[in-house]
Amino acid sequence: MTGYRFGASALALAVSIGWAAPGFAQTLRFGLNNDPDLLDPTTSRTFVGTAVMTAICDKLFDFDASFNLVPKLVSSFEWTSPTVVVLKIRPGVTFHDGEKLDAAAVKYTLERHVNTPTSFRRAELGAMEKVEVVDPGTVKITLKQPSQAFLAAFTDRAGMMVSPKAAEAAGKDFGLHPVCAGPFKFVERVAQDHITVEKYPGYWDVANVHFERVIYRPMPDSAIRLANLKAGALDMADIVPSDAENVKKDAKLQLLSSSGLGYAGISFNIGPNAMANTPIGRDARVRRAFELSIDRDVIVNVVFGGIYTPVAQAISARSPMHVAEIKPPARDLVAAKKLLAEAGVALPVVVKLTVPNNPQSLQVSEVIQSLGKEAGFEVQVTVMDFGTALATTQRGDYGAFLIGWSGLLDADSNVYSFLHTGAPLNITNYSNKIVDDALDAARTIADPAQRRAEYAKVWTQERIDLPIMYLYTPSYIVGATAKLSGYKVLPDGLIRLQGARLLP
Repeated sequence: MTGYRFGASALALAVSIGWAAPGFAQTLRFGLNNDPDLLDPTTSRTFVGTAVMTAICDKLFDFDASFNLVPKLVSSFEWTSPTVVVLKIRPGVTFHDGEKLDAAAVKYTLERHVNTPTSFRRAELGAMEKVEVVDPGTVKITLKQPSQAFLAAFTDRAGMMVSPKAAEAAGKDFGLHPVCAGPFKFVERVAQDHITVEKYPGYWDVANVHFERVIYRPMPDSAIRLANLKAGALDMADIVPSDAENVKKDAKLQLLSSSGLGYAGISFNIGPNAMANTPIGRDARVRRAFELSIDRDVIVNVVFGGIYTPVAQAISARSPMHVAEIKPPARDLVAAKKLLAEAGVALPVVVKLTVPNNPQSLQVSEVIQSLGKEAGFEVQVTVMDFGTALATTQRGDYGAFLIGWSGLLDADSNVYSFLHTGAPLNITNYSNKIVDDALDAARTIADPAQRRAEYAKVWTQERIDLPIMYLYTPSYIVGATAKLSGYKVLPDGLIRLQGARLLP
């Protein structure tokens, strides 16, 4: 495998190119592992974008370390029937443009999430039939059928409220200058360089906000992020597992982490397009052979220091919906070659793998290249910046895509949008009635054991068809100055800054 080296002069340059914070009291500088896509809760797709929007856009609900639903912009709620929930909106909340956050604004945002053609929230709110304004402080939501996952969706982007006035004025460009109701208001963005937000004085919980300004710096190279953190040019930064011990040993720093709810894996293009017209795109036996050529433990140990967890499903072991019986298969070259022989394909089987341009993804792809070659696969890697890779795969212009999902509170949000027929994040174009029926049923069942049984049906069939080869569950690791106090990492990895501060 190719190593990655950075000389002292290069790292010194990275630290010294004008990234010092301006003279604002309690300015926080955060090193992101990538540049976000549009900062619009409706059309956003990336985790890093959600992490930034968490500062700008408060949600209807959040959750705590015990996975309990916590009202945020909602002050209380009540299920008046299995398909009707009434939300009481927190009084006195305003958007960053001074407009009131009332029932009408909630109705507008939820309908925007569902009706915008480019929305990625439609599947998350797919159970919603209608939203009604009962009075300025009350919203009634009627569902098409009972849904155990519905309110949990409001702990992520589906629950982020936008200013109707600003959204209407900006149209499709809203994400360039988002106006929400979070603790910080958007100031500016320079692509690939920085995003700046400032404390919103009218925030409903302003006493719990201690930073006057936050500057997010996209730094895809983990070595440069770490160098800037150690030099004091950053106060916080995303940390890769291989750098965790380095952070721990530095008395000026601290390491904060949590095992995650998401996954990383390889999505295969099996749709009705030319890029899918390949042995691995057309034959599930070839995909299963490819999986048997891979060793997840090797990937996790070599690239991530054994910190991540090998998986064969989208639901983390931290979730009550995790199906323990679905385990990753052991590497088996004999079985892999037998499947390829049954499929009657010529060797080597070419796999065109799109990979985001960051060191860890590149290392994972190199391990997969090496392992796959022994079974008769030729993995051809195309490296793209993250935004370009997302756009390319969304239009079906790929063979396979090394991609992850950050993971949300309810299992439905990790599965439905990716595997249900026609769902907005189903870039593989997968369609199977058994899976669709089980996913639909899982949304309506209250009993945890029965609901988990539906997900077992999903994974049993998905393991046969293998539109997505799940690889591992990541952990969220943040390095920070030792002066940072009050910051907690939850299993979704989002950057919640309420309560955090820098000590003298």
